[in-house]
Amino acid sequence: MQIKVDEISELIKQKIEGFKLDFNKDETGIIISVGDGIAQIYGLENVMYNELLEFPDDIFGIALNLEEDNVGSIILGESHKISEGDIVHRTGKIISVPAGDALIGRVIDPLGEPLDDKGPVEANVFLPIEALAPGVIDREPVKEPLQTGIKAIDSMIPIGRGQRELIIGDRQTGKTTIAIDTIINQKGQNMICIYVAIGQKQSTVAQVVKTLKETGAMDYSIVVVASASVPAALQYIAPYAGCAMGEYFRNNSQHSLLIYDDLSKHAAAYREISLLLRRPPGREAYPGDIFYLHSRLLERAAKLNDEKDGGSLTALPIIETQASDVSGYIPTNVISITDGQIYLVPDLFNAGQRPAIDVGISVSRVGGNAQIKAMKQVAGSLKLDLAQYRELAAFTQFGADLDKTTVAQLERGKRLSELLKQDQGVPLAVEKQILVIYAGTKGFLDEFTLDSISLYEDKVLDYMEKSHPDILREIRDKKVIGPEIEQNIQDALKEFAQEFRNSLEPESSDT
Repeated sequence: MQIKVDEISELIKQKIEGFKLDFNKDETGIIISVGDGIAQIYGLENVMYNELLEFPDDIFGIALNLEEDNVGSIILGESHKISEGDIVHRTGKIISVPAGDALIGRVIDPLGEPLDDKGPVEANVFLPIEALAPGVIDREPVKEPLQTGIKAIDSMIPIGRGQRELIIGDRQTGKTTIAIDTIINQKGQNMICIYVAIGQKQSTVAQVVKTLKETGAMDYSIVVVASASVPAALQYIAPYAGCAMGEYFRNNSQHSLLIYDDLSKHAAAYREISLLLRRPPGREAYPGDIFYLHSRLLERAAKLNDEKDGGSLTALPIIETQASDVSGYIPTNVISITDGQIYLVPDLFNAGQRPAIDVGISVSRVGGNAQIKAMKQVAGSLKLDLAQYRELAAFTQFGADLDKTTVAQLERGKRLSELLKQDQGVPLAVEKQILVIYAGTKGFLDEFTLDSISLYEDKVLDYMEKSHPDILREIRDKKVIGPEIEQNIQDALKEFAQEFRNSLEPESSDT
């Protein structure tokens, strides 16, 4: 029998080519350095950007820096439990978070782990935290109102479903209050609200959760918490995790509202991570992709068209300024990404004008499209009237002699400013807002003193609910003020004015 060398060598080649080792060295790596929440790993040649990595002690990380000879990973947990020489495993998965109805009413961390005492989160759906924003063809224009319940916003800086409206101002000017009041006002509006707390004190977050529970808003809300005490890595992924949860509802024909509180701290956490990963610093030591960090997050807010089932995701990012400087790096970045901004000013806040919204610089780029017609009818001139009042008030500080028209304009402006004041935690239904703004712009408040405006508002709404509920119902249902409704409103306000005058008379006679 003759041995055929060629056949044997071919057979050996085939066996070698078909041979597979069970252990693949590319799927594991070794930590070469660790510290400050960052691990440098040797190996993992096939790792993907944003891939979830498994460290010892059930700690996970995300691959962010893919260098030639090592991988830079952020650690989503306690980095002191990890040491050099430890083995790291690839998971083959991009980092995902739980989503769906199981999260509603829960307080969770950015990884979906519960922070309340209601047991584990029983979610069946997991979504990657990073997702492509819907394209232009899949969207439709923002034209469906999202009522905040705050008179100054719904009348002059309206927000629509699918919009991105920035809330900006110094610390302690009422930014979070506006966001929480908006969540409270979504009761019965088929809206799932997601509040993402980034880098805040745990006591502050606990107060927010308590408010939401007391008002019944937790029944349709999710709170995602990455407090100041957690690693920067968790603060970095928090808004993306919240956005993925909101996208689940948007993609299932529902509506969701996302509050990012706040993106200044998010940018600072990303800067910390980037500097530790030895990425080149740019302006104010932020990395070069800091703009992309927020644009890829906020672009995911959208109102989908009917072909995509018409769901919406509305974003209200919050930015904290330093000494009212809106020209800072992060504020200007986010202003340019969003569809308008609500600007809160310490001077107005300290003067008792709350919410302390500066109507001159605040704007909604969606404008009247996001208002019902009845609100447009009554609030059309409100912003202009207030802006003119502010200018006149500044001019008359010099003590010039004023004609009757200017005095009347000043008095009307004072009353409108007083009318737009609103206490925390008491959002108003849109039909009630329309009624009180109508009373202010049509001069029904001109005869009453400034001190009595707040009382007037409470009493007139109470009077309308008891004596003329049909007027409120018609405004709510028809969403427009026709000649007949307008006449009814005027008659009712005249009746009430007489009643209100009589109620004030005994007080004035006592004084």
